[in-house]
Amino acid sequence: MAEIIDGKAIAARLREEIRQGTEQLKAGGVTPGLAVVLVGEDPASKVYVSMKERACAEAGIYSDEHKLSAETSEESLLGLIAQLNEDERIDGILVQLPLPEHIDERKVLEAISPSKDVDGFHPYNVGRLATGNPLFRPCTPYGVMKMLESVGCDLTGKEVVVVGRSNIVGKPVALMCLAAHATVTLCHSRTRDLPEVVRRADVVIAAVGRPQMIKGDWIKPGAVVIDVGVNRIGEKKLVGDVDFASVSERAGAITPVPGGVGPMTITMLLYNTLESAQRRARG
Repeated sequence: MAEIIDGKAIAARLREEIRQGTEQLKAGGVTPGLAVVLVGEDPASKVYVSMKERACAEAGIYSDEHKLSAETSEESLLGLIAQLNEDERIDGILVQLPLPEHIDERKVLEAISPSKDVDGFHPYNVGRLATGNPLFRPCTPYGVMKMLESVGCDLTGKEVVVVGRSNIVGKPVALMCLAAHATVTLCHSRTRDLPEVVRRADVVIAAVGRPQMIKGDWIKPGAVVIDVGVNRIGEKKLVGDVDFASVSERAGAITPVPGGVGPMTITMLLYNTLESAQRRARG
């Protein structure tokens, strides 16, 4: 039976480190600040934003919330971002996605100053990640790397298979694994004989958004499996992209859903905000 990689416990340890780092900065006269912008009334987004606000409060990070109506114009939103870019109290800017249809998401993300882009989505930061000199790493992939580190998984020379090629998870986590000296295969819906490709992997990172798609007989015995997927089945049940019951019989270590990668995403957002504030403190 696989070792369970407890995302809640790893996140709790990191949040304590973040709290201590924030206290040190405050003692020197610098308070880390995160601006969170929510446009509209999307229920899931409202929940995420409230969780981020609570996490900031627990870590001692100044949280500057901007909750705008769904009718807010693109021009007004870009104006707010320009103000936040110039606000010296703010070290990180997060615009909660998705945005209303009349607002160009790409234009908004590119308007955020790269030095405050704690989500790591700005093309400048994507480019720095691709060239091996990251300023901000995207939060969910960064959390995945911390989880691998927590179970002593040295990626040097390992075969890593990433299932899913999104800009938010699949592509950046593949780049991070490459930087850690792994051999990486990035798979997607048109990959031929996907089960056979996955069977080669020492580490499987599933981020494809298909409930329980990856089965136990796809997994090399002893492999480490990181399940980024969160899929709702019925009213209340959440499952990952991995069939946990069968995969956990063969894997050496596996993340559960819920309680695996999920708690790490907001934690790494705070981590990036603290790093940004530390750069400000150094001048």
